[in-house]
Amino acid sequence: MNKIIRNIVIVALFTVGGGWLGIWLNNITGNTMPPMQSLGALIWLTTPALSGILLRAIGGDGWKDSGFGLNLISGWKWYLIGILVYPLAALLTFGLGALLGIVSADGFAAQGFGAYLSVAGTMFVGSLMKNIFEEFAWRGYLTPRLEAAKIHPLMNHFIVSLLWMTWHLPYYYYYLDRALLESALTTSIPVFLITGYIVMFPTSILFGELRLLSKSVWPVFILHNIINALSMPLLMNGFIKVNGPLGFVFTPTNEGIITSILLGVAGWMLYQYRMKKEASEKISV
Repeated sequence: MNKIIRNIVIVALFTVGGGWLGIWLNNITGNTMPPMQSLGALIWLTTPALSGILLRAIGGDGWKDSGFGLNLISGWKWYLIGILVYPLAALLTFGLGALLGIVSADGFAAQGFGAYLSVAGTMFVGSLMKNIFEEFAWRGYLTPRLEAAKIHPLMNHFIVSLLWMTWHLPYYYYYLDRALLESALTTSIPVFLITGYIVMFPTSILFGELRLLSKSVWPVFILHNIINALSMPLLMNGFIKVNGPLGFVFTPTNEGIITSILLGVAGWMLYQYRMKKEASEKISV
């Protein structure tokens, strides 16, 4: 088997199985800690990224496309996109949902925008550790290694989206507090999980293309934290209310269908830009 493909398969196995391995270890060791503070959660969170780092170190992948560099000077515009793209998509989705009477912002009127910023700031800080492991797995390893294997970019992002969502399944099933999960949902858990696979693909196009253009994990890391920080309080803390069976379509959170489509459109535009840029560079050479 091609070395690159072999190593991708190894990371994929750790991605799919790490969380369930952690649950099994918690069960056989009689864990009494809250699931998210347990050894199992640590294994679930770290195994995809650490397996990729190990394969770069001793598995022959090397560090050339690891994306560890900041590239702040040459890549400032990618950081700007990472900061602005989700708020713009969420505002557009919210505006459409509000026009149709599906989404309301009564919670902002009752609690104040300052309260929202306070909660969002806390969630931003809380997301940093989790997302650094996520992004150094998905965009630090899988996206560039699939690119190195000459997988078509859209298939690259599709594979990453499947693994990314599948990695979340033990999190939703076991590690995340069920009441906290239900407070953030606009539909049933099975529909939420199915929707998760749907919305993860366009989101992965944006994340993956931002990573490949910037040649750095850090703009995507910032984007991921901004999405978590701005999105999670909306429903969990009652700042917005979503009504009716189409709520999961029009919610301005990152699980919403419309929001994810807008993120995917942004990703598609980045993809088109990257293809034209690479074609121009080939001609100039």
